[in-house]
Amino acid sequence: MTDPVFPATLASQFASAPVSRHFADAALIHAMGRFEAALALAQAEVGLVPAEAAHRIAQTCAALARPAAEADDAFAPQRLAAAARRAGTLAIPFVQALTERVARDDPQAARWVHYGATSQDALDTALVLAASAAGEALLAQLAPAGDALAALADTHRGTAMAGRTLLQQATPVSFGWKAACWLSPLARGRGALAAALAQARVVQLGGASGVRGAFGGRGDAIASALAVHLGLADPGISWHGTRDRIARLGAELALLAGNMARIGRDLALLMQPEVAEAFEPAGEGRGGSSAMPHKRNPVSAMLAVQAGLRAPGLAATLLASQAGEHERGLGNWQSDWWTLGALFECAGSATEAIGEAAAGLQVAPQAMAENLQRAGGFVHAEAVTMALAQAMGRPAAKALMERLCADALGRGCPLPQAIDEAARQDARLAAALPEAERRRLFDAQTQLGDAGSMIDRALRDWRDPIAVHSFATPPAPPSA
Repeated sequence: MTDPVFPATLASQFASAPVSRHFADAALIHAMGRFEAALALAQAEVGLVPAEAAHRIAQTCAALARPAAEADDAFAPQRLAAAARRAGTLAIPFVQALTERVARDDPQAARWVHYGATSQDALDTALVLAASAAGEALLAQLAPAGDALAALADTHRGTAMAGRTLLQQATPVSFGWKAACWLSPLARGRGALAAALAQARVVQLGGASGVRGAFGGRGDAIASALAVHLGLADPGISWHGTRDRIARLGAELALLAGNMARIGRDLALLMQPEVAEAFEPAGEGRGGSSAMPHKRNPVSAMLAVQAGLRAPGLAATLLASQAGEHERGLGNWQSDWWTLGALFECAGSATEAIGEAAAGLQVAPQAMAENLQRAGGFVHAEAVTMALAQAMGRPAAKALMERLCADALGRGCPLPQAIDEAARQDARLAAALPEAERRRLFDAQTQLGDAGSMIDRALRDWRDPIAVHSFATPPAPPSA
């Protein structure tokens, strides 16, 4: 079947089109049609369904790639939704409409539509098909986003800035190290997401209760052939009542959205005018205000943060849905298409936004240096304390530095000035901290510790190609 084009909606503001389009209304109809076509062809291969009937069904399903043009079309989403609310499942009105459509051209072939399958077979397999396509699009988006962060980490490995803990200036770090910290969970998450996608790429075919009783002992062969036609794996057992694969995938999507939200929040804080250390790319119509023309709002950061806030509740819904009843639960799996689709929406939107921001990020090293200088040297207090501790022990060094910091803060003078003045009066302090050593300790470049080696490891983890393809590739569908 050709890949249809699905229309955007106003909600697309908070979605990434390449990812979310696979969960559009028309995409669900298209995916269910793919299942029904592949089912008929697989059944024909084992001699359960006449080959001519199977091909007629497949031809009719292929036409569903074209979205319904008229509101009264039997496959129009609003008609199917209304009927599904009465029937309890979308598959019932869908199969009915498909049967009627096949019967127009071949009444005999219509007898074999959805033969021996159940509603959840169609819906769960459609869900897997959508997740597979959306997942590939998301991984493709994640690659340039991570590459952009890796470039920032490498370029700015020596760009000193104030570290911040509890929103207060702490000790110096490098902006490259900060970017590497943003990148590190993405390297782990990429492999975990790919693995979750691989586990979820399995066909569902169980029939009424899961044991394929209507297939006359040929169910295993049909399931294997169905999997090949759809480019999925055969899990070996019905999984419609076991939702761990879907929950695991949802959790990985929520984690990705959360990691992107963390980057977005940091970017928003760095963009504050009183900080002004990094800025999202500017452009016509980007980040403006309807009332304040001077503003430059952090648009990418906002998109990432809102996605990160939405995702945990959605993932919790999928986790809670594992506790279904017996062979088919009531109310726990029926809305998985929309819940998982919303999680793909969150992860895709956040990844696209951060990728765009990182690729065009405007870093301001001068502002970073000025903010360090404006701190009055107090961000170096730890380094001075540790140097003093070598001469007088840590308790005494800590007590002395607390007095010196309190004195400097009380008089409103920089810490280096307070230490210089105290050293002229205290021979022990002067001996422990000669003037050259004091100058060195108040140079941020000497306080970056192991930032460089950490950056190197983060870059290696991201750039390792094994991390990208550490999952099984599903079998390719047969050529037409």
